[in-house]
Amino acid sequence: MRFIGTAIADLEQGNVINGIYILRKKELKETSGKKLFADLFFIDQTGEINGKIWDMEEEFFQTLTLNQLYYINAKVDSWKDKLQLNINRMRLADPDDQKKIGRFVPSAPLQAQDMMDELYRYANRIQHTEIKKLVLTVLERKQEKLMYYPAARSLHHSIRSGLLYHLVRMLRTAEKLKDVYTDINTDLLYAGALLHDLAKIGELESDVLGFSEYSTEGQLLGHLLMGVKEIEIIGRELGISDEVILVLQHMIASHHYEPEYGSPKKPMFLEAELLHHIDMIDARVYDYENSLKNVEKGHFSEPVWSLDKRRLYKVNL
Repeated sequence: MRFIGTAIADLEQGNVINGIYILRKKELKETSGKKLFADLFFIDQTGEINGKIWDMEEEFFQTLTLNQLYYINAKVDSWKDKLQLNINRMRLADPDDQKKIGRFVPSAPLQAQDMMDELYRYANRIQHTEIKKLVLTVLERKQEKLMYYPAARSLHHSIRSGLLYHLVRMLRTAEKLKDVYTDINTDLLYAGALLHDLAKIGELESDVLGFSEYSTEGQLLGHLLMGVKEIEIIGRELGISDEVILVLQHMIASHHYEPEYGSPKKPMFLEAELLHHIDMIDARVYDYENSLKNVEKGHFSEPVWSLDKRRLYKVNL
């Protein structure tokens, strides 16, 4: 029998639903009356939701496996103005459905191969021979993982192929800036956009579904330092000139702008300055889009941590 679930974005308070969702987090807790309950967190391609199983049996809780599909029968309740699942029954999805888990993973809205092809088109438009050689070499070495890597463990573009999506949108924005500011060196700007976050492949350890955690090196160094190191190693290997290596390293090191966000230096040439702002534009646009996608017009989102805990308004026009 084929199971047909209710998408998280379509849930309404008061309904009793059958859903098929990915279990992302679980925690066994106690009520004030010392009874156990399971605090669970589910996702599908349309959103995320918290769920509770009351009077939880610890033995059953231990069988719950993260990053697997589950069939859920639940009543949709509300807690502090947020929808929540009051779960009646829950079991692991059948093997045939489990194989389709990729359909339930939050993913970039564009096909990964199409985005990869677009990245290479921009890289091949770089005229400076050394910059182009370095960029293409780094891309080729990262290509396999770049197809599915998120751009973050949480926050902006923390979805399957999110890093690709982030880079593509930044490159498109960079291209448009040339129409206004004609003196921009697009070789540098395209190279900076392509390279600035590629060390997230290494800062994060991700599976093919885009579920990731920080690596030891990622926690100790972060992708800015790791990116600077990679450019040094690959640049020397390819015989790239000191000036090219240095300016590309500066773009990576400065693109977070402030020391508290990891940048040891602020941008010191135009293309590095623009790279920072293009990066911020795309991150902010994503946060607005993601936070408002399931909000009705004329209503506010939940507080958004990455936007100073602002509640965003969906304009009713």
